[in-house]
Amino acid sequence: MTLNPDEVLRTGSEILSDLLAEYGFIFHLSSSGSSSGGPFASGAFVRGNRKLDLHFRSSLGMVIYYLGDRSISHLDFMWSVLGKLRASRYPGFSDDPLDAFRNLRSDLAEYAADFLFGTDAEFLRHYDRAKHLAAAQPRIPG
Repeated sequence: MTLNPDEVLRTGSEILSDLLAEYGFIFHLSSSGSSSGGPFASGAFVRGNRKLDLHFRSSLGMVIYYLGDRSISHLDFMWSVLGKLRASRYPGFSDDPLDAFRNLRSDLAEYAADFLFGTDAEFLRHYDRAKHLAAAQPRIPG
């Protein structure tokens, strides 16, 4: 089965939109096309200076939170919130590309209060905490 990234991203955004719309976020498809990696689509839920950026190729890939010019990946945001790396539901493992959106929705509903309706300072502390967690992470000698 060939996936149409535009269609999957639009359908996936519908899975997220009821939750995000409750907090004033509106979805915008930003770009789509084909590149050396194949067909892709990207879009974002935006409210004021906050943005949840989504990128889809053969699956939901990059999920990035923005507050103004600062950004944090979903992985790092959840690491900061949960205190444990890779403890969130997203991305999960499934043959259904929409399951990644369902998993992301669960993470947003359960753990993303600071992004959805917290103050800028509350959200930015995750940006700072994730940097500290990454710096403290042991490095494997190469």
